[in-house]
Amino acid sequence: MQKENIQNENWKALLPIGVFLVLYLGLGILFEYALNIPMGFYNIPIVVSFLVALLVAFIQNPKLKFDNKLEIIAKGVGDKNIITMVLIFMVAGIFVGVVGRSSAESVAYFLLSIIPPQFAVIVLFIVSCFVSVAMGTSVGTITLITPIAIAVANASRFNPALCVGSVMGGAMFGDNLSFISDTTIAACNGQGCEMKDKFRTNLWIALPAAIVTVLLISVMTLGTEVNDSFKLEYNLIQVIPYVLVLIGGIIGINVFVVLLIGIASGSIIMLATGATEATTLLSNMGSGVSGMYETIMVTILVSSICALIREYGGFLAILSFIKRVFKNQKGGQLGIGLLVGAMDIATANNTVAIVMANPIAKEISEEYDITPQTTASILDTFSCIFQGIIPYGAQMLVAISATTELGCELSAFQIIPNLFYPFMLFISCMITIFFVSNKKTK
Repeated sequence: MQKENIQNENWKALLPIGVFLVLYLGLGILFEYALNIPMGFYNIPIVVSFLVALLVAFIQNPKLKFDNKLEIIAKGVGDKNIITMVLIFMVAGIFVGVVGRSSAESVAYFLLSIIPPQFAVIVLFIVSCFVSVAMGTSVGTITLITPIAIAVANASRFNPALCVGSVMGGAMFGDNLSFISDTTIAACNGQGCEMKDKFRTNLWIALPAAIVTVLLISVMTLGTEVNDSFKLEYNLIQVIPYVLVLIGGIIGINVFVVLLIGIASGSIIMLATGATEATTLLSNMGSGVSGMYETIMVTILVSSICALIREYGGFLAILSFIKRVFKNQKGGQLGIGLLVGAMDIATANNTVAIVMANPIAKEISEEYDITPQTTASILDTFSCIFQGIIPYGAQMLVAISATTELGCELSAFQIIPNLFYPFMLFISCMITIFFVSNKKTK
């Protein structure tokens, strides 16, 4: 059997991934640093880049007929987990479109109004954690809370880079744990595990990192003289849909049911409070689904490419390499983490990184007897660690853009030293891998 696997290994089958990385990463670097185009990496159509990679995959292995390649792709895209993932993406988009951002602002304003000003930076981190868990988007959280962070810095003597870094850390906390986050959906469905199981596994990694982050922020802000208090308006009733989704997910209600409850309760509250009109609500639902277009298309294209790569022997080559380098279960977990981390560094998109790494990670987990929820947790955690730190990621670029618009120019290298949470999350993840047993359950 071992001899057969070696004969089927084919590193050339990975060429489509290489073409995508060269095309996307190369043009991204050119746009961002050579041509100084703002958000350079995000001016490149990622769907087109993956289409080119898929074309390369089709050209490979001419001995296999074109119709047979289509059949292989159809089986890959038609996988139950892929279909489920696409449907969840759409329903989650509707939920985000319904509830909007006003409820998230209410949480931030409420806590800043009742907490003593000297704890404002800690509040920024905690609020960002809650908002990102509720909204399921780190970029949306940073866009929403960064202006509040700058206002806090201006109204006090807190370091603006520390305020923004705290917001970014909290945003990645929710990106990693939220039931409606793209990364959670992709990781869980890719590994075939329940979201509640992944959440419970992941929480024991993320929570200690968050607690240590709060302690570090406390030390950093200790003794700072604060100039002002914060008096802001809020409406807490709009938080109810988020709370229902969070509770429903934790207790294990089917994700579709949870999201439908959130959509129904959010629609009733938004209409009853006059926050939106019925026609606008329907439009927002459509916009929410449309906002998931790129993620859905990337999922379908990556599934197609990976189906051909697997058929050509590319995954066997990667699995064989990891088996030679990492000799046991803990090494296999680290290999999965480094794999998705490398994908994230190359793509600057943690959801895309997870979707690309999913099929390889699944084979590694089966080889090393790693539970699906542990694999999903590692994929999500490592992708968020790298995404939260890289200076050309959407999160960092959005934060810098927001601060510039508010007249407080910060560079990525001023913010990175204040990103306590991603660094603590990495340490927590390494401790979990090497010192906590993860035996596979029957």
